[in-house]
Amino acid sequence: MAFSLLILVCLILFIFKGIPLLFKPGILKQIENSGELVVVSRNSPTTYYEGPEGPTGFEYELAEKFANFIGVKLKIVTPDNLNEIFSMLDKNEAHLAAAGLTITEARKQRVRFGPGYQEIKEQLIYNNQDIKPETIEDLTFGNLEVVAGSSHVEKLEELKKDNPDLVWNEHDDMESEQLLQLVEDRMIDYTIADSNELALNQRFLLELRAAFDISEPQQLAWAFPLTDDTSLYDKAMVFFWQIINNGELTQLIERHYGHVSKFDYVGNRIYLRHIATRLTEYQHMFIESSEKYNLDWRLLAAVGYQESHWNPRAVSPTGVRGIMMLTLQTAGQLGIKNRLDPESSIYGGAKYLSQIRNRLPEQIKEPDRTWFALASYNVGFYHVEDARIIAQKQGKDPNKWIDIKSTLPLLSRKKWYKQTRFGYARGWEPVRYVENIRRYYDLLNWQLSKSDTDEELEHDVFSILPPIL
Repeated sequence: MAFSLLILVCLILFIFKGIPLLFKPGILKQIENSGELVVVSRNSPTTYYEGPEGPTGFEYELAEKFANFIGVKLKIVTPDNLNEIFSMLDKNEAHLAAAGLTITEARKQRVRFGPGYQEIKEQLIYNNQDIKPETIEDLTFGNLEVVAGSSHVEKLEELKKDNPDLVWNEHDDMESEQLLQLVEDRMIDYTIADSNELALNQRFLLELRAAFDISEPQQLAWAFPLTDDTSLYDKAMVFFWQIINNGELTQLIERHYGHVSKFDYVGNRIYLRHIATRLTEYQHMFIESSEKYNLDWRLLAAVGYQESHWNPRAVSPTGVRGIMMLTLQTAGQLGIKNRLDPESSIYGGAKYLSQIRNRLPEQIKEPDRTWFALASYNVGFYHVEDARIIAQKQGKDPNKWIDIKSTLPLLSRKKWYKQTRFGYARGWEPVRYVENIRRYYDLLNWQLSKSDTDEELEHDVFSILPPIL
């Protein structure tokens, strides 16, 4: 009797304790109840990064659309390396990974991939100043370095079966863009990058070239934990079906990648032609606005060319517009109502650049003061301040551009940006930005002096303008 009663009690306890498990809401319902979608990503220009106006990047915007589709807030988490992304999914520490992940057979054993949303190729990258490798065999004579845990490693291991002499180094503390920078600086010979990564970075790392493709076209996709609960995955399938069919996905890809081929910052011949065909229309605006805000008009014109190639209808992937590429927020602060109006854009850009320069600490003297202002115009005032703090920590002069040039790129490295107030930034970009503008300025001066008797460019003001500070 006592034994039967004990069995009955145990059965009752099992039933009532098991009910919550039987009726535990699925992962999608849990997300809706918590009001937060946790997405793991990477700090990279193709995925997610903190821009001057806040979070941006293709994957960030795509994940934000999905969070809005569900009706919750988005939380982005960025681990130290690529391998940790998969580990977080294994441990259910993130709901999904939106990190520019290539679909591979090996990865399918570990995660559930959503639909492919972008096609890329894996490419062997080299510096244009060096001899172009023609085959895999040529790589044995150089230093090849790749991101640990990447699909590139899987491809290399496959290639090694037919090329036993193929060797490479793997980095778990660097992103692809940092390795591309090392190739640009000729500190390593080769790396492998996805074609979309090369397209974005090649605008600024001017010597990068793709030697050849090492893969057939592949798909990028989100990754989900490989569990029995597919409620979030199913919701994502509906989401992608919707944005594919209504054109939102195509628009997003165009916004982030469609503009890339339209910009060539080393095209001196194109630049000289634009001086004759475009600058003449806006030259008086640069002159008048520069006089009002105490700037060198040729410097301001060089900024305008770097920003938009003097195209008044230019639009960037992050939504900045016009000749001087003003953000909506900045334009509002400056009182600019129409960013696509050339005169408004140029006057707004001059005013904004002047404000930044005046805001800099007094101890920063010219010409460094101008270079600091240009860098801030590009990457944001506070990221430049972070670079100055790093310079101080390294015993360098925080008021000298030559030292800040070396610390700005550190803002893309976790070791350093974790120590800063404003975090990750594509710190090498403002360095390239400033150097490009300086080259444009010099070339514009050369062309103006060369064309001094040309009716299109002849203005008495040229002879009285002060030299650049």
